Amino acid sequence: MPDWSYHPLFKPWLPLLPGNGGREFIHRGMSFLSQIPGGRSFIEFLGHMSPSEKLSRNLFGLHFNSPVGLSGKIDPKLSGINVFGSLGFGAIEVGPVSSYPRTPETAASLSKTKDALILPEHAESIGHIATKNKLTNTRSVPILIRLEEHLKIAEHIKDAGDAFIIELNQIHSIEDLSTIKSLLDNKAVLISISHSMAADNFSKLHAASQLADGIMIEEDSIATAGKQVLPLQQTAGMVDAVLRMKKEFDIPVITSGGVAQPADALTLFEAGAELVFLSGGYVATGPGLPKRINEALMDELEEERTELPGWIWYWLFGLFILLGGAVVLFFSFTKVILFYDEAFMQMTRLELMAYNPNLYQFMSHDRMTLAGTMISGGYIYMQLARHGIRYRLHWARKAFNLGAITGFLGILLFLGFGYFDWLHGLFWLILLPFYIVGYRKTRRANEAPSSKNRVNSPSWKKAVYGQLLFVILGFSFVLGGIVISTIGATSVFVETDLTYICMTPDQMNELNEKLIPVIAHDRAGFGSALFSVGLLVLTLSLWGFHEGSAWIWRTFLFGGIPAFAAGLLTHFYIGYLDFIHLLPAYFALTLYIGGLVLTRDYFKQI
Repeated sequence: MPDWSYHPLFKPWLPLLPGNGGREFIHRGMSFLSQIPGGRSFIEFLGHMSPSEKLSRNLFGLHFNSPVGLSGKIDPKLSGINVFGSLGFGAIEVGPVSSYPRTPETAASLSKTKDALILPEHAESIGHIATKNKLTNTRSVPILIRLEEHLKIAEHIKDAGDAFIIELNQIHSIEDLSTIKSLLDNKAVLISISHSMAADNFSKLHAASQLADGIMIEEDSIATAGKQVLPLQQTAGMVDAVLRMKKEFDIPVITSGGVAQPADALTLFEAGAELVFLSGGYVATGPGLPKRINEALMDELEEERTELPGWIWYWLFGLFILLGGAVVLFFSFTKVILFYDEAFMQMTRLELMAYNPNLYQFMSHDRMTLAGTMISGGYIYMQLARHGIRYRLHWARKAFNLGAITGFLGILLFLGFGYFDWLHGLFWLILLPFYIVGYRKTRRANEAPSSKNRVNSPSWKKAVYGQLLFVILGFSFVLGGIVISTIGATSVFVETDLTYICMTPDQMNELNEKLIPVIAHDRAGFGSALFSVGLLVLTLSLWGFHEGSAWIWRTFLFGGIPAFAAGLLTHFYIGYLDFIHLLPAYFALTLYIGGLVLTRDYFKQI
């Protein structure tokens, strides 16, 4: 679940569900989605959360796709265990696992001030048997199991985890630790301790480090009124503990909790933490936090950007579409009906104008809106090529290809009523070589995105809502393209069209039986173009939101002007002002302006 859906749509009402209902609703819902055919691909489509291979780590004989993990405090029932690996996490902690199930006395929640996670005094557990069953065949990322009664259940659950966590106060001697490792078939064992207790237990940690495979520095909890209160912000204390552990011990150090924003995680990594597990910050900040941390880590790598030479072919592809749209716009303001249209209909534009000026204007309106959509789409293609594919961004190439392929397939709609526009066909034939060459030469565009975002700033919070508006806008364009294409290939007209034209389809057929096929061709062509551009806007909204990427905001701004200008001003130009007919355009314009206003500071901030 991306932040653009979590914060505006779900977070306001989830706490109102009784008990842990809100948590379970989210985790079970995401898990169900991940298990249906195509579910994981859909989740990846919504968030594009897969981390870069450059962020992978190898520890304890295990491979971690990302150095960001999820604490076991977040999903004690393991309801979402199947999906967290798709959200940018490189490891999942499970537990604490006890011998028998334990129902919590109180529900987990955020404090009223949203600065602490409140948990039951005794951690919720589904017991070791249910845990083992849940973890069977669950290995999308390494599983670290926290054992509560280690001597009782270690042997029973050893096959369910890849590594194990034991709290330092549960280890009474070095022999005790040796026994545990033997029961676990010598799998990796990590010793955990809160950051405030690390200094006072240094000698015990030193002894345990002789056999332990790593140390986990944990956030502090404050016991009060039968609850545990875990402040979200504990980075400073955890950094001090990590620095000391790294100085004294030659084993990996990882952390759990105390991270509320990407800057906190980066500070811990800088101090020497190999892995950082999220707890309350994940709930308060949103499911996009691991993705934001991964992108911030990519930005910290500060590698020199290398250009991909083949990007220019994609850029030229977009340029030709933009120029093609400009040509269509010119003719829509002048001749409207071209010579090959006249040849097909056996009717001149002057004859059509003389018979029904509104019908002529209506055809002009269809071609103007197509022109504006083509110009907008061409500009977006050019921006994706120049600022994304040029620097090997995988998401930019994927977005480009989705738009281009659906655009090419749209030519099939031109045949819906038996009229094939040879000029459109020639135009696609000219574009096809540029696309094929660009596709082949940019196959190495496999870089993950980076972001300047470090803190949960007001500009980031506004941008989350702005991103939602752009996502709705892109989806609306896609839906509109489907509807218009369907109408163009079937009934051709809606009721308001016929009211404006002042003719019925039967009357048009009586005038010229080839007139409706020409109009249908224009409608289907516009619907196809709108669908393709809608996919560009949608993918740009889903995958392109990275703080400091001012080119994304410019793409939305300048890419939207031609389409909205053509879509709205055309109706005023021809006098087709029916409110119901224009309502979708007004709605889309509101989304567009709102998205620009809410995201400007986020994209412009460097």
